[in-house]
Amino acid sequence: MNFDIFLKKIPFIINEALPGDSAHAIMAPLERRELMLNLNIEIVNPRQAAVMMLLYPKNSLTHLVLIVRNTYPGVHSSQIAFPGGKVETSDASLQQTALRETWEEIGVDPEKINVVRSFSDVYIPPSNFLVYPFLGICTEELIFIPDPTEVASILEVSLTDFLDEKNVKSKQMTTSYTQETAVPVFIIGEHVVWGATAMMLSELKEVLKKVL
Repeated sequence: MNFDIFLKKIPFIINEALPGDSAHAIMAPLERRELMLNLNIEIVNPRQAAVMMLLYPKNSLTHLVLIVRNTYPGVHSSQIAFPGGKVETSDASLQQTALRETWEEIGVDPEKINVVRSFSDVYIPPSNFLVYPFLGICTEELIFIPDPTEVASILEVSLTDFLDEKNVKSKQMTTSYTQETAVPVFIIGEHVVWGATAMMLSELKEVLKKVL
């Protein structure tokens, strides 16, 4: 989609009701959905994190940036994610966390990002994080500077490819919940996006489908 056309849709995105759990469920494994039925978020007392769903122009077309995390000992090793991370005591707000982490991980100056709105939070049981997504817009083409300690590579996804239903598949995977189960995934080039990132992407997709 042409970026100038996309920008005209921003007021509609701001005012569109968020589908929340119904959109998340589209990309959530069955075992996760069952686990969440009995979860009391106050009892598990999750850590907080925030991420940036950043849209920007590339060759006049609207793109979304994702990162491939480095390999490390941990449940999110090598996974596809949005730039973002845990809340620090110095952060004045969750939005500031998302902006700071985007700067630290992929080198995008917070001054260049217009935060349009927040989206529905997603709880990640394996790491006990409650993640708050924010939709941000940059109006200029970006040169990313990935932090080599955290980011293995950058994925630039055209909005057209992201919204293409052909890129939503089901894949047999081993997850934190069970062995070899069917997991809904986004296929982005050679990469498979699943879990919390796919759930956040699903809500973004459902909103965009209604306004574009």
